[in-house]
Amino acid sequence: MRKIKGIGKLVIVLVLTIAMLAGCSSARETAGQEKVKIGITQIAEFSALDDNRNGFLEALKDNGYIEGANLEIDYQNAQGDLATAQTIAKQFAAQKKDLIFAIATPAAQAAYNATKDIPIMISAVTDPVAAGIAKTLERPETNASGTSDYLPADKQLVLIKTFAPNAKKIGVLYNTSEVNSEVQLKQLKEYSEKNGYEVEAVGITSTNEVNQGISSLIGKIDVLFVPTDNLVVSALPLIVQKTIESKIPVIASEPGSVEAGALAAQGIDYYQLGYKAGEMAVKVLRGEDISKMSITAATETKIVVNEDSLNALGLNKPDHADIEYVKTK
Repeated sequence: MRKIKGIGKLVIVLVLTIAMLAGCSSARETAGQEKVKIGITQIAEFSALDDNRNGFLEALKDNGYIEGANLEIDYQNAQGDLATAQTIAKQFAAQKKDLIFAIATPAAQAAYNATKDIPIMISAVTDPVAAGIAKTLERPETNASGTSDYLPADKQLVLIKTFAPNAKKIGVLYNTSEVNSEVQLKQLKEYSEKNGYEVEAVGITSTNEVNQGISSLIGKIDVLFVPTDNLVVSALPLIVQKTIESKIPVIASEPGSVEAGALAAQGIDYYQLGYKAGEMAVKVLRGEDISKMSITAATETKIVVNEDSLNALGLNKPDHADIEYVKTK
């Protein structure tokens, strides 16, 4: 019996020793493993783009890329400045990052202009082809691929019929320097022609022009459409204040704008859009050719309505079961 007990103890000691050696070996491997270096460039700071970045990082984590262990993230935000976005992109290229994640059209264009060698995963880019980043959505044939936030205008603008059924004129404020805004304005005009609306568009180039731009639209329009325009969305508090005072509903293109005060939006989930881009990035890091990876767009949408804006405009809740109600943050 003593021998059996002795053997049992010996076995336990051997098992523990093997486990410790395996743990040490694993620790040495992790410590010696070269980290994957990813540069994240984001054009501006607001909820949709922040959600997009968080989704991307979560996808990396779910696939074994852990920040601090085998992953090094360099996150830079251009704060809406195009020159800063270009500087960030050039820095990432000079540092020879393993991959660049570019959020929104201006950041993606800056990254693509900075390097044709480093893989660029893009997201929240409305039209990558029009932006000059890819030759086609099905096969980019460049060093960039990812996910697009393109959504047909009729899905977004159908809400005008719900909240402003008597509207005749749709106003739009947009940044003349953003390709995605030009694309959406074109869609808006095509939709309006088919549905009996007139479009009053005002182009701006900086936040300093927002006040004058929105003031010039007040009195001429029945409803305001806000595209996924980084400059315009960042100025939503001012826009919402002026439109609510004039009882003009604001229909946005993404749910984050509704949380900032816009009345309603039928938009995509930017977290999931970023997550998909993260999954694609994992494939690139593991050897897949990015130039042959199709750029994908989100298909599922949700309707979000701001209760505070609804009440301020004196509107009733629409008879629609699938609406998510939020309050202004």
